[in-house]
Amino acid sequence: MPMFVGVVAGVAVVAVLALIGVFKMMWRVAEPNEALIISGSKHRTEGLEAGMGFRIVTGRGTLVLPGVQAVRKISLDLNETELHVDCVTTQGIPLKVRGVVIFKVGDDFVSIANAGRRFLDQQKMMAERVHNVFAGHLRSIVGGLTVEEMIRDREKLTGQTRAACGTEMEKLGLIVDSLQIHEIEDPTGYIKNLAMPHAAAVQRDARIAQAEANRLATEAEQKAAARMSEATRDSEILQAGYQAERDKAAAKARQAGPLADAAARQDVVVQETRIAELDALRREQQLQADVRKPADAQAYETRARAEAERDARISAAQAKAKETELAATAEANRITTAATAEAEATKARGAAAAMATRATGEAEAAASQAKGLAVAEATRAKGLAEAETIKARAAALAENQEAVVAQQLAENWPEIVKAGASAFGSVDNMVVLNGADGMAEMLAKALTMGGTGLGLARQLLASMNQTGQTPNGPTANGTSALNGLAAPGVQKVTVEMDEG
Repeated sequence: MPMFVGVVAGVAVVAVLALIGVFKMMWRVAEPNEALIISGSKHRTEGLEAGMGFRIVTGRGTLVLPGVQAVRKISLDLNETELHVDCVTTQGIPLKVRGVVIFKVGDDFVSIANAGRRFLDQQKMMAERVHNVFAGHLRSIVGGLTVEEMIRDREKLTGQTRAACGTEMEKLGLIVDSLQIHEIEDPTGYIKNLAMPHAAAVQRDARIAQAEANRLATEAEQKAAARMSEATRDSEILQAGYQAERDKAAAKARQAGPLADAAARQDVVVQETRIAELDALRREQQLQADVRKPADAQAYETRARAEAERDARISAAQAKAKETELAATAEANRITTAATAEAEATKARGAAAAMATRATGEAEAAASQAKGLAVAEATRAKGLAEAETIKARAAALAENQEAVVAQQLAENWPEIVKAGASAFGSVDNMVVLNGADGMAEMLAKALTMGGTGLGLARQLLASMNQTGQTPNGPTANGTSALNGLAAPGVQKVTVEMDEG
């Protein structure tokens, strides 16, 4: 039993292997670049005429009965053939056209069937057949063209050639992928002669362009040389400047020591001068604080005290004179009132006209007498008041002559200034030398004249004090004395400022 199973299994395996072998013998596969043409049985292929009697398979596998069907392959690869065609143009000029044609069997069943029937056993002769077809049509097309048309429009030649060969190539089952005209040879030199004018023009333009380029190059070289010379000059100038700076720096470095010493000594002198100025300023401020300000304060205090005492005495004298005047007026009014009352009483008591007249006369006489007494008393009181005033001023003059003189000068200062100014009454122009110094000297002289006027004023006050004249009395002598200050004989003095 196990032997039987083994035999059966072996037979089955052999059968399977046999089937596989038979299948491999019967199964045919078309590669992408080939087509299978199966003949030997009746088949109908779409696109082919009826009764063609073979089947075309592309890109797939199919079963073929060995001994019954025959399988052939036709290549769908690209093929190439070179064209070497001797042609004659419509002008009668012989030419040799060189080109290439790239072609292949069409991918449709009709093209494959046409190519199979014509080239199945002669696929190596396909390039020669195509060359012959294109050579004939190319000679025919070139014969209808001129050399100039062929040169200027090769696409026209190519297009006409492909169009003329299209029908025949289709019958052969072939399609043209590319047609290129590489070269047109001219054994007679027609094309060369045709190109000579253009070549001459191009050569002329080339020579002109070359000459222009040479000129531009020469100009550029000259400009470059000029710039190089300029750069060299600038470099030399800069180097000379740098050398001068280096020399200057070296000289300055050599002088650095003496200059530093001189600068240090100069700083010392400046500091010492500054210290001396500060010391002088300090001493001046100290003098101002220690001497001048206390003296000014003391003088101001003395002047204020004298003015206060003077004002007090003047006020007292005026008050006393007023009091006396008022008392005399009151006494006179009292007497007048009493006399009037008495006269009225006498008139009232008197009955007779004689008595009334006498009483009236007596009353009037008494009134006149009383009025005279009152006037005399008032005059006496006023004189006493003036005497008291003079006495008070004399006492004030004795106690503080400077204050009184200052008061009198203040009261009579306009006339004193007028008298002093009259000294320059006849001066038209005055020359002042030395600029501001000369002006200061002139003002100093004017102040000196003012001091002389002050001394004269003091003498006048003293003389008036001795003679009993009031300070407010006549001042003609004093004025004439001040007028005597003018320099006699001065008729014209020129006033000019000389800055020299």
